[in-house]
Amino acid sequence: MKRLIDYIKRNYKYIFRAFLFVITTSLIVYIFPREGKFRYEFQKGRPWLHENLFAPFDFPIYKSEKQLQDERDSTLKHFDPYFKYDSTVLVNETNKFLKYYAAKQEEFIIKETDKNSGFSTYKKQNFINNSDNFKQKAIQVLEEIYIKGIIELNEVTEKIANDESIIILQGKIAQNYVLSAMYTQKSAYENVTSAVEIFVEKNKSRLKYPEFYKNINLYEYIVPNVLYDKTTSEAVKNELLKNVSLTKGMVQAGEKIISQGEIIDTRLHRILESLKYESETRLGDGYFSEIILLGQIIFVVACIGVLFLFLLNFRSEILKHSLKTTFILMLVLIVVFISRFTVNYLYIIPVALVPIIIKTFYDARLALFIHIVTVLLVGFLAPNGFEFVFLSFIAGIVAIFSLTNLYRRGKLFLSAGLVFVSYSFVYFGLAITQEGSFSGIDFQNFKFFALNGGLVLLAYPLIYIFEKTFGFLSDLTLMELSDTNQKLLRTLAEKAPGTFQHSMQVANLAEEAIHKIGGNPLLVRTGALYHDIGKMNNPAYFIENQRMGFNPHDMHEFDESANIIISHVRDGVELAKKNKLPEPLIDFIRTHHGTSKVQYFYRSYIKKFPDKDVDINKFTYPGPKPYSKEMAVLMMADSVEAASRSLSEINEEKISNLVEMIISDQINDGQFDYVDINFKNITEVKAIFKDKLMNIYHARIKYPEKKQE
Repeated sequence: MKRLIDYIKRNYKYIFRAFLFVITTSLIVYIFPREGKFRYEFQKGRPWLHENLFAPFDFPIYKSEKQLQDERDSTLKHFDPYFKYDSTVLVNETNKFLKYYAAKQEEFIIKETDKNSGFSTYKKQNFINNSDNFKQKAIQVLEEIYIKGIIELNEVTEKIANDESIIILQGKIAQNYVLSAMYTQKSAYENVTSAVEIFVEKNKSRLKYPEFYKNINLYEYIVPNVLYDKTTSEAVKNELLKNVSLTKGMVQAGEKIISQGEIIDTRLHRILESLKYESETRLGDGYFSEIILLGQIIFVVACIGVLFLFLLNFRSEILKHSLKTTFILMLVLIVVFISRFTVNYLYIIPVALVPIIIKTFYDARLALFIHIVTVLLVGFLAPNGFEFVFLSFIAGIVAIFSLTNLYRRGKLFLSAGLVFVSYSFVYFGLAITQEGSFSGIDFQNFKFFALNGGLVLLAYPLIYIFEKTFGFLSDLTLMELSDTNQKLLRTLAEKAPGTFQHSMQVANLAEEAIHKIGGNPLLVRTGALYHDIGKMNNPAYFIENQRMGFNPHDMHEFDESANIIISHVRDGVELAKKNKLPEPLIDFIRTHHGTSKVQYFYRSYIKKFPDKDVDINKFTYPGPKPYSKEMAVLMMADSVEAASRSLSEINEEKISNLVEMIISDQINDGQFDYVDINFKNITEVKAIFKDKLMNIYHARIKYPEKKQE
């Protein structure tokens, strides 16, 4: 047991990374549907490439989605919506009106009595009798309107033409009515107003005080009493749709379905699709589900295993970091998870986001390989696996190749547009090949492709989130950090102007070299700008910042001076962390001197104390050594640029010898042992440095002196 625990402690990093692959595989298998896959691949309009096919069992021929939709639409054309007649509305509104009218009568009598002493008891009684007649007429008008019905206006009634019929439920009795036979609130209001005006006009000799009747707002008691019955309508509609048959015909067991080489036309394609559906459904039941599970495990293990082998052989640095491994597996898992629950809308899922994000943080080769693995896994879920894999594969490649510089704002929009175009173009070709005409193209897919392209733009916020979560570094962030107006670089320029100029020259040299041998020019440029920020703590101790011939090292012993020089690396790391620079940039500060020695003070110490034992650690940088091309090139550029300033005479031969000597010493010192760089690359870097330094120190024309008058 103790041995096992010790083994786990020694190898827990490798065990954890292996666990990540196992858990990813398990989760993908878990979310896969327990249904079999039809053993034959086929496409409409293409020959049947397999052996003659006979029906293995009886199965129905299912209608296509288009056929079903047409039949459902045709059924719903004859569907009449249901409305409820609410008899309580008349009673409620009549009672409200009676209360309102009684209050109005009383108000009018009080008003007339106060202002007109001639408003006798006789006139009062006469007014009450006449106004009661008006009241009865008003109630009669309300009853006539409500009995005929005031229909509720909503999105349903707006779609019904006046000559179309509806069904009105009164209790348990349903009757058909033409919509135009109903009142709307507007037409009911107009009818009420007209009826009141006619009644008042006809009886104006009897009805005194016409202003009273004109002020009666009878229209306020006009509300709908024929209301849309959504529950009944939906129930009847669903029942009608259920009666639409899903099948059209049967195929008997043993019946020949298709011969080898026969072209798959529309009829045969429908039969094959029906057989495929029935086969996959039956395979998902009972005993077969366990066999299917085994097959899915093998398939997923193969895909994830290939990804592991690729990383192991070509991107081993990723496998060495649990966070980077988690990030890649997480992206694959998220896409598969989303695809599992949106199988009918797979073309909306921006699968091209995966290679775009991977390329942003790594490289195109890794992005393409992960894209292939992801598409294969999702293709297993797709109804038409070949079509999905082919379209997504092309779209992913286009996204990778079109996105060269993410920090240019228009590039991502261009990539999103090209993803849409590539999906649409390839799908159009496949569709006309399969259908043999333009009429069979499902134009709904083009909407999906457009939405897919739009979702690709999510790369910007996702890249930001992943940067902050996983500590990655994108070109967008590098562009921001390489701006010399950044606070830290401005401080460097103020406190150590010589160091700032040195860093600028190193950045130019390193960027040009990385462009030539391959790598990330923006990364090495940004790393070069920050690599010497530690010199801000003691700027006067570095020769590029010294003026007037004063050198503070004259006041220190050689080992003390060496410690001050070496400390700029440690100070730089602390300053970078304090200012929250990304870890990849801090690594440039750590490695730009590797484990080399402070040669000047080391040799001076030996010369002064030849018989004394030297503690070489006091004169050696703590490292680590560079472990990427960018770091190695920065180390070369830093040393070469600094040494070139000490040349008393500048010519091509001296610069060439200087570059050769410095880089050879670094190679012999083993500073590039952990870098994937070859002698061809180093030769190209030397050539670029020589050429650039000659341009920097080029001879200038000497202006003639001004003649004395």
